[in-house]
Amino acid sequence: MSDTDLPNDGGIKLVMAIIRPDKLADVKTALAEVGAPSLTVSNVSGRGSQPAKKSQWRGEEYTVDLHQKVKVECIVAEIPAEDVVDAIADAAHTGEKGDGKVFILPVESAVQVRTGKTGRDAV
Repeated sequence: MSDTDLPNDGGIKLVMAIIRPDKLADVKTALAEVGAPSLTVSNVSGRGSQPAKKSQWRGEEYTVDLHQKVKVECIVAEIPAEDVVDAIADAAHTGEKGDGKVFILPVESAVQVRTGKTGRDAV
């Protein structure tokens, strides 16, 4: 089997998504359903097209323009990255501004620390 017959053209991909925190459980379920249950999750804050919110604290008005989000990272070799993207996008979708973004990046190499396996075998 040639590399072009393998998912992701034989390479390793990092699928990274920035999503609403309340959609994390749905995304985890969707990833498990497409066969990609391994993931890393980080709490992050940022801004995009979601509008800033005005709030008051102790009588002072302030603007909250960095919104709390969750970053989900999933490394894939055997599962097509596009399937993972579709699963995340479908599960995270609300139709409102601030739903998030999904990115696919190439991974140059990987090493599994416990076994010493490298490349696709490490994933």
